[in-house]
Amino acid sequence: MEFISKNIFLVLAALVSGGMLIWPLLRRGTGGPWVNTLEATQLINRSDALVIDLRAAQEYAKGHILGAKNIPLADLERRKGELDRHKAKPVIVHCATGNSAGGGVALLRRNGFESVHNLAGGYAAWQAAGLPVQK
Repeated sequence: MEFISKNIFLVLAALVSGGMLIWPLLRRGTGGPWVNTLEATQLINRSDALVIDLRAAQEYAKGHILGAKNIPLADLERRKGELDRHKAKPVIVHCATGNSAGGGVALLRRNGFESVHNLAGGYAAWQAAGLPVQK
């Protein structure tokens, strides 16, 4: 206790830096299971996964993953009924960079979708991997 009271700023700095190291792990867990581009491709090819593009319609029109269904994140709550017949199959959700798709994953899981995955890195990672896109 004496060490802590004499070195309070050092202890606080250690706690803050430890929190900063743990934060990405905690944040990643809230967006559901993440899949990389290889795992996503395997889910699409082997399990006929549904791909949902959460980007705005204008971004989707510029290019998107082959066969992806565009439902902007802002409209997902209202349009989730369009996806009901796919509840039992794997679903891959993505946005532009993978940062905002976690909300879509959580919403679908709350509504009974069994296997929802967040594409790590989003559409940007898909393009960077040189995977096919539709324009």
